[in-house]
Amino acid sequence: MKDVMVIGAGKIGGAIALMLADSGDYRVCVADRSAEQLAKLDAHPAVHSLALDIADHAALVAALRGRFAVLSAAPFHLTGRIAQAAREAGVHYLDLTEDVATTRKVEALAEGAGSAFIPQCGLAPGFISIVANDLAKRFEKLDSVRMRVGALPQYPSNALNYNLTWSTDGLINEYIEPCEAVVEGRLVTVPALEEREEFSLDGVTYEAFNTSGGLGTLAKSLEGRVRTMNYRTIRYPGHQRIIKALLEDLNLRNRRDVLKDLFEHALPATMQDVVVIFVTVCGWREGRYEQETYANKVYAGMVGGRRMSAIQITTASGIATVLDLLAEGRLPARGFVRQEEIALADVLANRFGRAYDPDAARMRKAG
Repeated sequence: MKDVMVIGAGKIGGAIALMLADSGDYRVCVADRSAEQLAKLDAHPAVHSLALDIADHAALVAALRGRFAVLSAAPFHLTGRIAQAAREAGVHYLDLTEDVATTRKVEALAEGAGSAFIPQCGLAPGFISIVANDLAKRFEKLDSVRMRVGALPQYPSNALNYNLTWSTDGLINEYIEPCEAVVEGRLVTVPALEEREEFSLDGVTYEAFNTSGGLGTLAKSLEGRVRTMNYRTIRYPGHQRIIKALLEDLNLRNRRDVLKDLFEHALPATMQDVVVIFVTVCGWREGRYEQETYANKVYAGMVGGRRMSAIQITTASGIATVLDLLAEGRLPARGFVRQEEIALADVLANRFGRAYDPDAARMRKAG
């Protein structure tokens, strides 16, 4: 069994810990400064908790020494500290961040490191990059890569058609920060919440619009090889219009604390959610212009005897799969590792990654 530390005892951190512990191959220490959050963790013989303030750098480094890896499920603005401590402790580092600046810091820390640094191991960025790169490799010449992901309530009941399903800080960050895109072959920055579109999947109409961080490192990897590439978040129609009014007309983009308080006290959380993943790649193959698409919906389900939301399952499965592949020697054991270096076939064949297999999902639904 390998000893790992998960930092952050929230819903995602708890899901990661239970998923890894239930596999029988990992002993998991969950660290958080909040005793209240630690007390909410699901009991498991392979999971124990540690009260730790990551602002105490020396204590964090000491807690990491001797472990196989640290997995950050902490808010994005704290992730850089964990990466720095992982470098000093000589342990592998994985995170879920969508924050572009944080990923750049992790990449810099990875230079010359004796352990692996693998950021963006969740859903988007993360699995979405693995899918898009797999589809892109099937073409001789690329034209466009369009990546769409949304974590949505199955039963929306308010004007925003939305419930809280993951980190409020992360949600606000992706609605406000600039977005990367490839336009006419060049990597550029585009504003969040713009370029709205509508599409239908399985008879349901959705809207999608620019949000920050979803492209991960794939944008840099494919720059110059693809004409158009973008990432957009999926919501039910009407959501973007209200969010723009809050951010622009009420100037809440400059009062994130107020916006967070509003979201957390007005939008109920839900375990009845669905994650929609839709990736389309167009290009030329044997002289013909063709399209390849990955489309999937993942619903809430049972993991380790506990009911988990779809966003918990997809996020925890993403980082657990990468950890497994690292432990099996299928990924580089040192330096910076990009999501697009991971093979989709390896993910879907993995015990954790099977959550993303659309064929398996259809079989579960039929059964």
